[in-house]
Amino acid sequence: MLGDLFSGPHIIIVLAIVVLLFGATKLPALAKAVGQSARIFKNEIKTKDEAGTDASAADASTPNTADTTTTTKPTIKS
Repeated sequence: MLGDLFSGPHIIIVLAIVVLLFGATKLPALAKAVGQSARIFKNEIKTKDEAGTDASAADASTPNTADTTTTTKPTIKS
């Protein structure tokens, strides 16, 4: 049933719909953004595998030195 889903005519129809939806002028920017996202994803996976731990776990172990208890009221001049 799904064996012919990615045959030649189906791919052409899907590409035509994509061009109609996004317009021919925005397709290069869309392709560039997808490529950059894939590259960043691969680098993050590679970095995580090399380090053996998640980078966010290292950030969580760092103590927060910002003082959040002091608040200042904004002055309103009329």
